[in-house]
Amino acid sequence: MEELQGLPLVEVEEGSVRFYVPEVEALRRRKGPSTARLPVFYNPAMELNRDLAVVFLRAVGGAHRVKRVCEPMAGCGVRGVRFAVETEVEWVAVNDLNPKAAALTKLNVEKAGVEGKVSVFSLDAEELLCRFSAPGKRFDFVDLDPYGSPAPYLDSCFRAVRRGGFLALTATDTATLCGVNPKACLRKYGAKPLKTEYCHELAVRILVGAAVRLAARRDIALKPLFTYSTDHYVRVYLQMFKGARKADEALSMLGLLYHCLRCLSRHTLQGLKPYHPAVKCGECGLSMEAAGPLWLGSLWHRETVEAMEAELSKVKLRRLKEARSLLAKVRLEMEVDVPGYYTVDRLAEVFHSPPASPVRLIKALRKEGFKASLTHFTPQGVRTDAPVKILRRILAGLS
Repeated sequence: MEELQGLPLVEVEEGSVRFYVPEVEALRRRKGPSTARLPVFYNPAMELNRDLAVVFLRAVGGAHRVKRVCEPMAGCGVRGVRFAVETEVEWVAVNDLNPKAAALTKLNVEKAGVEGKVSVFSLDAEELLCRFSAPGKRFDFVDLDPYGSPAPYLDSCFRAVRRGGFLALTATDTATLCGVNPKACLRKYGAKPLKTEYCHELAVRILVGAAVRLAARRDIALKPLFTYSTDHYVRVYLQMFKGARKADEALSMLGLLYHCLRCLSRHTLQGLKPYHPAVKCGECGLSMEAAGPLWLGSLWHRETVEAMEAELSKVKLRRLKEARSLLAKVRLEMEVDVPGYYTVDRLAEVFHSPPASPVRLIKALRKEGFKASLTHFTPQGVRTDAPVKILRRILAGLS
């Protein structure tokens, strides 16, 4: 292919497919680019992201007749090729505006022998999605994995997914979502972030909240089925439903989360408000900091998570142990359906007590009748419905 002339390639393996990617060291010797500036983007660190996408698609594909799939920003096309090889989908539209990426994707499609199941496009992502926005042409599943924020492409995604279909979103701008740059978060997601020990969960909830608000303009409701945060990104899987009443119900799950910087107490205010009312901490009286609007409902759907766990043993994954551990933690923490978690090191700092192990704290909380679990967001985290004063008392007794 003419577009690939002079581009050194190397063959790698992921899942059940072998494919070509740019040979990084050869390019560095010649031009010295970083991985992010490769002629065709490929990030090996996102293998778990792609693994779980395959597992999710296998978990929901049969029951929901997922046959038409789209990857609007494909890079070398490995995700779309894996969908064609490792799931039961009938057709995958793989796209990248970069002509070199489109050419390499075609090469990888030929190598995998899935030419009849995969169509390769080289268009702007929004243009591709708009081409498939008419009834009868829409996709069953769109997997949007951009570099940075998915926010600019959300509206086009909503147009291109059929009623009852699925949308997966990756956001790598975690610094923005976690409160390092509040102005950028307000600009991109229409929400105020908060730098806390559980900022990565707030990041997920802000992303879902922004998507729910935008979808509601089209009388579309979104339901989170599976969400997680790991490495340098957050990831959400959503199901789309049509109807003004359903959209109103989804909007009712948005609201504000208030956080006390002094004693770590939290308070949620459900419902969209035209302003952020001041809230005093019920424990210590300090004015609380607000984050939001964000999603206050559940981040996981039990049947989906359990179906994904069942599919793990049926696919070839190099990071199987990591995927299994993540799903196991999610399955436990979705039993404690409250926003936010605590970290034992932050609790020890605020309460001036020796840090307890998360497992020991969880056992003590359960002994007193509270719900408690580990969280996949951090090894030091504990998700519980116990109020802060109970945590303080229990930690004092453990020291």
